[in-house]
Amino acid sequence: MERVPRLYVEGNKSECVENGKTTRDCVIIEGNVEVWLRKGDAVPGFIGENSKFLIKEVYDRFYLYVDRVTNRMITDAVLVLPDGRTRIYLKKGDELMLLPVEGFTKTLIANVGNRVRTGDAFAAVTTRKGEVHYLKPPRNGTVVFIDEITNRPHYVYYILPEE
Repeated sequence: MERVPRLYVEGNKSECVENGKTTRDCVIIEGNVEVWLRKGDAVPGFIGENSKFLIKEVYDRFYLYVDRVTNRMITDAVLVLPDGRTRIYLKKGDELMLLPVEGFTKTLIANVGNRVRTGDAFAAVTTRKGEVHYLKPPRNGTVVFIDEITNRPHYVYYILPEE
């Protein structure tokens, strides 16, 4: 079974801290310092009121934090990939590429955290006639989420484009 990335999204201090202890897993960002805390950990004294609080969220809810009209992030977020060391930082207003994968048979090639380039296929689709089409992104980027839509069996890739 494949491990799932962890997702942290911006929230209020009250959602993360109560009586000097964390009520859930969260990340506190004070200036250029990040403090990663588990539920029940004491909050360091240097954390101020202007700190940014990112709260652990269910990864499958990532799509809730993307505006489907503009394809932009609604809030700040951090993805921690399954290796535990690789982090992808998403800022409020970052534009994502939403690329659908629809067809008779779908084969996902790129996974979350993979870098995809313009000429590389990130998915393959087989038509009912047996033709195979490889889907390629319009710009280089990093896959941050793959949404499986169940009412119509297909996928949507969320890719953070490179600058």
